[in-house]
Amino acid sequence: MQEFDKLWNYWKPEESEKLFKALLQNEKRLEDKNYHLQLLTQIARTQALQQKFTVAHQILDEVETKMDDTLPVVCIRYSLERGRTYNSNHEKEKAIPFFKKALSVALENNEENYAVDAAHMLGIVFKKEESLHWNLYAMKLADEASDERAKKWLGALYNNIGWTYCDMKQYTAAKEIFQKSLQFYRTNGSAIQQRIAQWSIAKIDRFLGNIELAKNMQHMLEVEAKDEPDGYIFEELGELYLLENNKPQYNYYFHEAYKLLAMDGWMQKNETSRLERINNLSKN
Repeated sequence: MQEFDKLWNYWKPEESEKLFKALLQNEKRLEDKNYHLQLLTQIARTQALQQKFTVAHQILDEVETKMDDTLPVVCIRYSLERGRTYNSNHEKEKAIPFFKKALSVALENNEENYAVDAAHMLGIVFKKEESLHWNLYAMKLADEASDERAKKWLGALYNNIGWTYCDMKQYTAAKEIFQKSLQFYRTNGSAIQQRIAQWSIAKIDRFLGNIELAKNMQHMLEVEAKDEPDGYIFEELGELYLLENNKPQYNYYFHEAYKLLAMDGWMQKNETSRLERINNLSKN
């Protein structure tokens, strides 16, 4: 792990970008090729997270021209970020060989943390049964790892496995794994991670027909997030009141959801029909 890895804020990539670019001014430190190229891969990741895919690829092109077989971690991180950039831009077929390359090199070099990361990304690019296969494999790697960084992937893996079960309409299995995610984050995670796990459990309760249980949880999360309102919580409350045909309530919550989610770049690009539906339900 490099010192700059501790500077990451995945929720605010633009802040991490500034910190990483400031490190590029340290000419003496950048004489270390291994350090410099790893840092560039993470700057590329900040660009991809901001939907600046062309810039991300340009930075990774620079890394590609300078890396060699003596720098296996650079190769792994380059492959991961190239794959993530393709995946985020809906080019999943191009992403797959890079994630497989990252996994192969990580396993060969006993880089447990990156092996779990690569396997978890393969779980993301594939769907349903194949996604479940890769996520369960990543969970096995994390469980058996001696590297604590690898073990910290378990929370994210529980989350991914839960949504895979949800996509397969195996809602009881999904709820059980989200409950594991919540238990994990209560010990090892942040308040935001705990809230996401609780939100996920409540959403599955909606699918299971546990409407009052789901509603109580989402209202509790609404109060917890009052200083930083969450559009996804409002959207779920809208869905719950829609099931009850409570028009004033679902109008209100879909209206609040739309105000926030319409400003979400990812939603704008990937969920236009969902946004349109939320907007319509806020009025009708």
